Amino acid sequence: MESKAKRTLVKSRPELWEIASDVERMEAWIAGLVGAERPIPVEVTDSDAERILAWRSTDPLAYARIAIELTESGFGTAVRVTAQHTLPNPAAAIASLEGLLDELGAPERRPFTAA
Repeated sequence: MESKAKRTLVKSRPELWEIASDVERMEAWIAGLVGAERPIPVEVTDSDAERILAWRSTDPLAYARIAIELTESGFGTAVRVTAQHTLPNPAAAIASLEGLLDELGAPERRPFTAA
């Protein structure tokens, strides 16, 4: 089954790429998509820096693939997320993808350092 979600986020492509390309986050997002309680190992299947990132589960019992496409859009970046999965409930998959978009769009807190 395939599920999709999209949103324009007020972050640059480099900022979003930094977040999305973090392997621990990719493992957590796949786990969320398949309803697992712990991260699931992944492998990157497609990568075009700051434009396209796709990865899939390496666990044969929890098949899932997520692809993120980033494009400039006015004052932000349009983010399109597509997932292939075996979930019988499409609403749960959409909710998982919306959570992924929420995490990408959340303000990043960076420690203050005096120069």
